[in-house]
Amino acid sequence: MQGYCVKCRTKREIKNAKVITMKNGKPATQGACPVCSTKMFRIGRTY
Repeated sequence: MQGYCVKCRTKREIKNAKVITMKNGKPATQGACPVCSTKMFRIGRTY
């Protein structure tokens, strides 16, 4: 799964991706950038 890293300003693969549910009930994916280890977050269903 790819996400946007705000620190690197590029799209990268999410490392240690976990599927979570936000407070409003919508699905999301949370993980870390493989290069700079910044938190990455992607809202929406995972395929």
